[in-house]
Amino acid sequence: MKNLYKLKKYFIKYKKKLFFGFFFIVLSNMGTVYGVLILKDSINALKENVSPDILLKYGLMIVGAALFAGFFRFLIRETVIVVSREIEYDLRRDFWAHIQRLPLRYFQNNSTGNIMAHATNDINAVRMFLGPAVMYSVDTVTRLLLVLVILLILNAELTMYALLPLPLLSWLVYKVGKLIHEKFTVIQEKFSQLTTMVHENFSGIRIIKSYVREESEMKRYAIESKDYLKKKMNLVRIQAFLMPILFLITGISAVIVIWIGGIKVINNEMNLGEIAAFLVYLGLLIWPMIAFGWVINLVQQGEASMKRLNKIFAEPYEIEDTKLTDRSIKEIEGKIEFKNVAFRYGEHQPDILKGINLTIPKGSTIAVMGYTGTGKTSLVNLIPRLYDCTAGEVLIDGNNVKSIPLDVLRTKIGIVQQEPFLFSDTVKNNIGYGLKEIDDKRIYTASAIAQFDKDVDQFPEKYDTIVGERGITFSGGQKQRCSLARALVIDPKIIILDDSFSAVDTRTEEEILQNLKRFMHGRTSIIISHRISTVKDADQIIVLSGGKIAEQGTHEELITLGGIYADLHYKQLLEEELKELN
Repeated sequence: MKNLYKLKKYFIKYKKKLFFGFFFIVLSNMGTVYGVLILKDSINALKENVSPDILLKYGLMIVGAALFAGFFRFLIRETVIVVSREIEYDLRRDFWAHIQRLPLRYFQNNSTGNIMAHATNDINAVRMFLGPAVMYSVDTVTRLLLVLVILLILNAELTMYALLPLPLLSWLVYKVGKLIHEKFTVIQEKFSQLTTMVHENFSGIRIIKSYVREESEMKRYAIESKDYLKKKMNLVRIQAFLMPILFLITGISAVIVIWIGGIKVINNEMNLGEIAAFLVYLGLLIWPMIAFGWVINLVQQGEASMKRLNKIFAEPYEIEDTKLTDRSIKEIEGKIEFKNVAFRYGEHQPDILKGINLTIPKGSTIAVMGYTGTGKTSLVNLIPRLYDCTAGEVLIDGNNVKSIPLDVLRTKIGIVQQEPFLFSDTVKNNIGYGLKEIDDKRIYTASAIAQFDKDVDQFPEKYDTIVGERGITFSGGQKQRCSLARALVIDPKIIILDDSFSAVDTRTEEEILQNLKRFMHGRTSIIISHRISTVKDADQIIVLSGGKIAEQGTHEELITLGGIYADLHYKQLLEEELKELN
């Protein structure tokens, strides 16, 4: 139960509503229990004298008791169940807020499908604990106590006989509940795997079709789905076993009441009305017994799901504003310094970057080159604190990036990622995503600089055209130019282009670079590219190798040096000559 302790703060928030809800439960059960006492008196009264007046009197009393109980039963759902929905909303909102603040490292180590399973299945299981489980727990205990008190008043001896099978029930529910908890945990894990598989399948549908793997994926899904069904059916069988046992135990109690109670009636120790009341009260206990078993299931499932959610809530943010953050910093100019910087992705991973020392003056353009896997993207990711360096420090305008408020830092840095991502929304909203309010003029200007405006003019709804999920309706070049426009529209002081023209033809790339020269005047720009033509006009070029700066200088200086850069340059010249020959 310790996993459910985190929900305490949510219960406290709605304590007033819950108090009234629990009070309504007591009133509803009092009405139900009192209705049986009226039935007992009516049977005894009608045994002595059957008349229309007596029938009407007791009939109206029974209906009145039922209406009283029903009215408060309605109010129970309007309080306790509504509270469970409100707590579900709060929990889902807190989960979403927490997920948004987790570092990129978490998303690299955890599948999207698994996170989605937490956000849907697990939160729903916790909601079932918060609502039905809590409501029926209080309802069951209240009814059980009220009925038990009245049964003891009616006949203590018969009550003891009737309750004899209940200890067996408690032991059985404990054992089965423990088994349900274990099974449900396994089912939730399997559901996460299944969700991950479905998500990957939808995301990679082009690859699946390109390699004609539809049949293979269908078979793989069928195997995983069947395994999930098998695990689910194992749980269903256990739950199905529990219910008949509950009915059997309450049935045994009813037989005991009829047998021993009948003897007491014969011996004039009890009357017929009391025996009838006993049987009705035992009937009233059937639902609490069933609810008890159901509640055990919900509690076990809720605890298993909350355990999984708590694991996520325990994940540290790593990158956030702290007491070291200088709130007086409202702006950045663009001077960037790397001082003896080292970086690795995990505690037991090798260093991706080692001993990086680099100064990028405000308003300058720097290019980063190197073979695949040399740490180019890792280097620029340290500037907006998508990751923090593991040694050394990164400075902007002389301030450690950790001291700059994240909202100031990131709203002044425009990034075009290596793999552009577009939302399933309009072109306008995708470009203006970083703006607090959509500004059409800025969007049009940014699109023109990125050479994307002509493409938009060809779209059926222009800037209101809906982009498919992940930009599936766009070509690679269109996605890159749309992403570039999105980075430019926020008017950044620093812009980072991470291999952002790989899908753009050389002529369009040249036009974009010319536009960027004018736009980036007085701003700092960092360009990562494999194309010499993209980086040759940079103020300085650095070449990474083995996580270190191997070469640094202008295009002409590096050609003269005759190192890695020169080798890349000559190879690309050779490629161009071969293309011309072909």
